[in-house]
Amino acid sequence: MTLSVNTNQPALIALQNLNRTNDDMQGVQTRINTGLAVSSAQDNAAVWSIAQAQRADMNALSAVKMSLDRATSVADVALAAGESVSDLLNLMREKVVAAKDTSLTTKSREALNADFQGLIKNLNQVLSSATFDGANLLNGSLATDVSFLADADAVAAITLNLQNLSFGGTINTLSATDDILNVTNATGVLTRLDATMGAVNQAVGNIGTQAKQIDAHQTFIARLSDVLETGVGNLVDADLAKESARLQALQVKQQLGAQALSIANSAPQIILKLFNG
Repeated sequence: MTLSVNTNQPALIALQNLNRTNDDMQGVQTRINTGLAVSSAQDNAAVWSIAQAQRADMNALSAVKMSLDRATSVADVALAAGESVSDLLNLMREKVVAAKDTSLTTKSREALNADFQGLIKNLNQVLSSATFDGANLLNGSLATDVSFLADADAVAAITLNLQNLSFGGTINTLSATDDILNVTNATGVLTRLDATMGAVNQAVGNIGTQAKQIDAHQTFIARLSDVLETGVGNLVDADLAKESARLQALQVKQQLGAQALSIANSAPQIILKLFNG
């Protein structure tokens, strides 16, 4: 090996090795700090690209979950109101059946009719209040069924069908102007009321079935999101136990590299001894 004060090859080699160790340490520290083995495209372009695509799906599923949460709320409000309507119809039937009693006095019949009219008002109030975030499935205010997101591509949808329970409709054939002031009126109202009760119960049952479907799909979306998160973790998460061991090894190499560089830098001083008198 040539001794030269201009070029110190061992020092250059030691410096290169020390720089390489420092770079490796920086990579290990980044993985420890972020918890990610692949935190940027520079680390592994292919894996990073796949992970980003899966993250996009996970973010989209968050929007789907939000939409399904809204669907659940709309369905719950409609169910609560529908059940209240069914209960009110039961009370109305009680009044109508009582009004068919031919022995009633005029005052008694008027009292029954007053109760009946009060129940009609209550039913209207329930229907108008069955709104969540502007969506009311029961009062006929919407023109089309309400659809909600069901997948990350916004292609599939879950739909809540409208169930118009307002007076004078195909489900509720009663009229807001009905009265039971005489036996004839009470008989006609009872016929339509019995048909209405069956139709209303069926309509509320339909909402309940769709609400159950929404709940099942929510469970699936939550599981799918968890699976995607686990999959991304498998791709990019760092093994911190392994990184800890690697860091300790690199710290030792760094110290040894620094010592080797110090020794290599002191080598040219040997030349001075050659010129001592």
